[in-house]
Parts: sequence; C-alpha cells; structure tokens
Amino acid sequence: MEQVQALPTILLVKDDQLIQSIVEEALTEGGFEVSIFASGEEAVAALSRETFRAVVSDIHLSGKIEGWEVARVAREIDPALPIIYMTGKAAEEWPSKGVPNSVLLTKPFAPAQLVTAVSQLLNANTPTGNAP
Repeated sequence: MEQVQALPTILLVKDDQLIQSIVEEALTEGGFEVSIFASGEEAVAALSRETFRAVVSDIHLSGKIEGWEVARVAREIDPALPIIYMTGKAAEEWPSKGVPNSVLLTKPFAPAQLVTAVSQLLNANTPTGNAP
C-alpha cells in the first residue's frame, strides 16, 4: 500500500476575512494545507507548538505584533523557514525590517503570484534528492 504524504502546511496571518479566504483558496488549490490566524499573537503561539513549511503574513495586523515580528519569531525557530510578506503600504520598510531571503508581495497581487512565491521558496530550501 502506498503511503500518502501530508501536504505542506502554511501558516497564514491575515486579519481581513475576505482576503484571508482568497489567499486560503489560492494556497489550497496550489496543493498546500493552510492554518489561518487573525493576529500576530495567535501566529506566534502557533509557531511555538506546531511545525509549518512556510509563513505567509500581512504586515499590519490587529493586535500588538506585526508581520515583521511574526517572521522574526518564525526564523528563530527555523532559520530556513520561507517567509512571504503581503502588504499594501509597508513595502518601503521591507529592506530594513524584513528577514533575509524573504519575498514581499504588494497588494493587489494575483493569487497565482503567492502560490508561485511559496513554491519557489520551498523548492529553494529542499535538499536535492530528498522529498519535500
């Protein structure tokens, strides 16, 4: 009997439910499982108890923790974890506040752009010859 591999789980941090749904649908159709969190605080708590293959985070979130901090915490846990930021207003802050080897998508973007960014970062972090 063939073993079924679990889909890679992406941590999604977005407080706007409409955009949350669009992003979730794009990632699901792209072959990923998605765990959604509406605040940076919820996302940071999840990072400490679960394993994710990538983080997709809006920059400006409700609560005290922004997407920049979510990414820093994620990278403290896994220095190679792919990070994709989404923003409409904070793109100019990315060079100083973003983590290295991350991707920034400025809104509006096509859902396919997000799936491509996640896939490229995951493929770049997969050792040759090993299954993801």
